[in-house]
Amino acid sequence: MNTTSYKVTGLSCEHCVNAVTGELRRLDGVSAMTVDLVPDGFSLVTVTSAQPLADDAVSAALDEAGDYRIGGA
Repeated sequence: MNTTSYKVTGLSCEHCVNAVTGELRRLDGVSAMTVDLVPDGFSLVTVTSAQPLADDAVSAALDEAGDYRIGGA
């Protein structure tokens, strides 16, 4: 199992959380995830998967969900 946390921008409500969760769960090997919502800041999205996920796959899923991006420090 692999667990990775991402700081994600653009999430402001439960609708955003549901959109992001739905898209990330579609990635191969994802078994669990949590989102610590921080409106107007960096929300912490933690994904557990069978193997490490490619950053571009995570970014593409976030883009498909809406205007969400992996942020910096």
